[in-house]
Amino acid sequence: MLLNYFKTAWRSLINHKAYSALNIFGLAIGMAVALLIGLWVHYQFSYDRFLPGYQHTNQVMYRTVYNGDILTQRSTAYPLAEVLKKEVPGVRYVVQTDWTSSHGLVAKEKKLYLNGVTAGPDFLKVFEYPLLRGKAGDVLNDMHSIVLTASTAKSLFGDADPIDQIVRIDNQTDLKVTGILEDVPTNSTFQFNYIIPLDYMVKVQHWGTQWGNNSLQTFVSLEPNVSFDQVSANMKMLLKKYSVDEYSIAKSELFMQPMKQWHLQAEFKNGVVAGGLLDYVKMFSIIGLLVLLIACINFMNLSTARSEKRAREVGIRKAIGSHRNDLVFQFLLESLMITLISFMISLLLVQVTLPAFNALTNTHIRIPYDSAVFWCILMAYVLLTALLAGGRPAFYLSSFQPVKVLKGTMQTGKAASLPRKALVMVQFTCSVALMISTIVIYQQIQHAKDRPTGYDAQRLMMTDNSPDINQNYEALKNDLLQTGVVASVTKSSSPVTGIWMTNNIREWQGKQPGESLELGTTAVSDADYFKTTGMTIVAGRNFSGNLGADTNYVILNESAVKRMRLKDPIDQIIRWSDPVKVQKVIGVVKDALMGSPYSSVPPCMFLYNPDWANVITYRLSPGVPTDKAIATLTTVFNKHNPFYSYRYQFINDAYADKFRFETLVGNLAGVFAVLAIFISCLGLFGLAAYMAEQRTKEIGIRKVLGASISQVWLLLSKDFVVLVVLSCIVAAPLTWYVLQRWLQQYEYRINISVGVLLITALGAVTITIITVSFQSIRAALADPVKSLKAE
Repeated sequence: MLLNYFKTAWRSLINHKAYSALNIFGLAIGMAVALLIGLWVHYQFSYDRFLPGYQHTNQVMYRTVYNGDILTQRSTAYPLAEVLKKEVPGVRYVVQTDWTSSHGLVAKEKKLYLNGVTAGPDFLKVFEYPLLRGKAGDVLNDMHSIVLTASTAKSLFGDADPIDQIVRIDNQTDLKVTGILEDVPTNSTFQFNYIIPLDYMVKVQHWGTQWGNNSLQTFVSLEPNVSFDQVSANMKMLLKKYSVDEYSIAKSELFMQPMKQWHLQAEFKNGVVAGGLLDYVKMFSIIGLLVLLIACINFMNLSTARSEKRAREVGIRKAIGSHRNDLVFQFLLESLMITLISFMISLLLVQVTLPAFNALTNTHIRIPYDSAVFWCILMAYVLLTALLAGGRPAFYLSSFQPVKVLKGTMQTGKAASLPRKALVMVQFTCSVALMISTIVIYQQIQHAKDRPTGYDAQRLMMTDNSPDINQNYEALKNDLLQTGVVASVTKSSSPVTGIWMTNNIREWQGKQPGESLELGTTAVSDADYFKTTGMTIVAGRNFSGNLGADTNYVILNESAVKRMRLKDPIDQIIRWSDPVKVQKVIGVVKDALMGSPYSSVPPCMFLYNPDWANVITYRLSPGVPTDKAIATLTTVFNKHNPFYSYRYQFINDAYADKFRFETLVGNLAGVFAVLAIFISCLGLFGLAAYMAEQRTKEIGIRKVLGASISQVWLLLSKDFVVLVVLSCIVAAPLTWYVLQRWLQQYEYRINISVGVLLITALGAVTITIITVSFQSIRAALADPVKSLKAE
């Protein structure tokens, strides 16, 4: 009997090739989308799970109350590590790190400039990245040691044994290789090529170690049998005990975030986790399920629409003794066969499109063919899809009464009409919602991109500082200007596209009791900063370039002046930092978009402090070809920084990076919206073909009685158009509500216009008309003589 079911299913596929192709191809696309999204979701959830002790690893952070708002900060002070070890029971290991480290490494003739991590000696005890050579507890004990990843060691030393070899860092200090790590997996929150001992930076580079200097990240590994809540409660009040900052003493507290949240829940609001990538993981999971549902609806509709073709078969099988359960099993087996074929095609589609998908999403996803768990999940996926797609047709077809079927008195088409229409509405409601979402996301990105930045990014470039560049800065600047390819040069503590430092302002004129203020801080090295970046001073004056005098001055941006309520800011005095710095305001600069393009410009101040400046910014002269300029710049930088290759970035590219994630979301939503519409149209095409086939004689009679081609076209098309219009009416308010909530996360945002909803609805109706018109016009042009011949 089972063999008979397979033969029947196969004959049904072969005898109705067009409908089978629509079913299989539509379902394959839906399954491919769902599988691709499923792999992406699994990749995101897999972050850091490869580390043996990830469930016991936490980051220590602190939250502070500023003017009624609770701000969360990941950076902590150097003395905190020792306090945690001594005073918090249940803490097994503590490590502090700096993840912003990029250094030049030289070994014999090999020169590399790579990102690394500066970390305390217990780093590899807290983060158990696999060591190929060395012991986790020993490799970072010597302040003049370095641990390399396998690929970095290969690049520096080739096939030679790297252990005990010497690596010169920043052309300043020799470090000895004490360990080799496996290359860090791509699904690791932290990406680095080497580890440098924290003691080296503290003792050799003279990093600040006082409580007021929050520049390091602190991580703890808990004892296995210790409660997270208990440890978190014990460390909560440590800042009040040790911090010298008056605001930290009164309004700050420590807390921990577990490692499993770092990648997906990195955003905080009012001191608690408020979302992050997890929101988009959930969103795309829903999109994947919707696209799969749309494909399954095609299968249901085409199967039930063709029920009259199978009615006699059902009647005969029931008449000779088949039970309803037997028929349900038969039709589900047919569904499983189609689903298996679709699945094999979908697996091929995923394999072909995966490289492009990885490039689009900046991931390294692969299909784990060697995983038994993966195949078990896929088998369950195929079975559930087969049940979802074939469940309704199986139970519907098996319900036919044999007496009515064999007498020819049963009209199945009308019985299935209403559910079919409802399912078509569901399809297009989902598709229209995705179309609207894609347009709104694109508009929001463009809205932020078109926002005035307050600086001129055209032909503006930047290069990271290095010890050699720092020592030779004035000579480098003179040589760059003398080449003629550079119009101006400056140096600052952060690029014009970012704010890397903040400071607590203690006093200013008009400060209210209990009020506090954090100002974003940029240190500049000369008076050419505002000229080079294109920022505009709107009041007062610029720095003079006199180091002795300018270190006593500060320039505020407009947001800082507004936030401090300074009616006449020039010559006002502010006090900040520890020890307290007293500085006079000499100028006000127009607000520049140095932070998020979706948020308001934060209050900022600009200081004159060459020692803090570590980013070289320079503007190319007008009319100089970029390739010629790069060649000249390479020669000049190599002259003053001979140990490392010339590295640069255009400010335009750095600014574009701010939109990377939103652009990714928009691109993915657009791709999935197109696929959803395409799958829906496949279903409409099949239904239109079937309806035209069912009404062949009616169309012939109408044409004989004088109906025109347009009237026949309208007869066959109007039902589908009405369904799509109703779908748009349902989708528009639902999507508007969801997108309005999504937009609330951005301070600088668009308002969703009615025009977007109308244009999307018009597009959906137009696509529908084009899809069904082929079958409608084909039926209208058919010869009525042939259609009216007796069977």
